[in-house]
Amino acid sequence: MQTETILLAHFEKYIQLSDNLQRELVSRIHFKTFKKGELVHDAATVCTESYFIQKGLLRTYFLKDGKEVSEYFSEEGEWVNSPRSFMQRKVDIYYIDAIENTEVFCLHVNDLVYLFENFPEMERYARLSMGTVFGHLMERITSLRFTTALEKYIHFCETYKDVYHRIPLGMVASYLGITQETLSRIRAKK
Repeated sequence: MQTETILLAHFEKYIQLSDNLQRELVSRIHFKTFKKGELVHDAATVCTESYFIQKGLLRTYFLKDGKEVSEYFSEEGEWVNSPRSFMQRKVDIYYIDAIENTEVFCLHVNDLVYLFENFPEMERYARLSMGTVFGHLMERITSLRFTTALEKYIHFCETYKDVYHRIPLGMVASYLGITQETLSRIRAKK
């Protein structure tokens, strides 16, 4: 399948793929599509798949007092799952939904474990690719704790520079921890 080259190119940014590892990856992934607004993962279930986004945009969120709170957004070329649920195989607080029609490659947790156990270079891939995610999360924590609403919005626009215009304002406001009215005022000044 031609579209698999996008996924393989992603891995090759971090590790060299042997022919054997490439075959195993291709044989263990499957393609899936989600319509805009569709629930990709329900917090009431254990997350058993990780999704590599080929096209589209997904949001990870949780519910607080019945309201959706956006935790982060995932775009083309990124993996997404409910991390704690995926790794510990337990129910967690996170939902994932499609902000727009989205095409993904799915990798089951058991297949990922197999790849880690049989291909040492996958450990290197995980370490290097997760370093980027960890850095982003640390920046987000700092932004939430120590910056003004305007600074949070600027940080959001820098972090999601390629996709922020595709994210509904209500989701952006909940990500920033501000009201939609405050976000509108900030955007009007900018």
